[in-house]
Amino acid sequence: MAARDTTTVPTGLFIEALNQMIDSQGKRLAALRNHIPNSVQLSLFWIAAIASAFAGYASGLETRRTRLPVYLLALVVCAVLVLILDLDRPTAGFIKVSEQPMLDTAASIAGFAD
Repeated sequence: MAARDTTTVPTGLFIEALNQMIDSQGKRLAALRNHIPNSVQLSLFWIAAIASAFAGYASGLETRRTRLPVYLLALVVCAVLVLILDLDRPTAGFIKVSEQPMLDTAASIAGFAD
């Protein structure tokens, strides 16, 4: 009887694929909604300010004043902070996560209903 029933295998595969899709959507939404806590962001800014202050103070102690290392440090620190904050918000900023794969999947699922 079970050997002649050909609907159980496709149904089982469909349910397994549906479960994987639901799990993937849950992971995707969790990744989009989880952000760096404000206290961590604030501590990053304080660390950057203190590092810049130490670099400026050390540069001021030297007899020969070269400002290039201080400017480079400030540029690198700012670039790292911008990158961290940009990666924390995947739907906004310079680096964006495309929604196109989800739209393509929805369109292909809708195509099976026809």
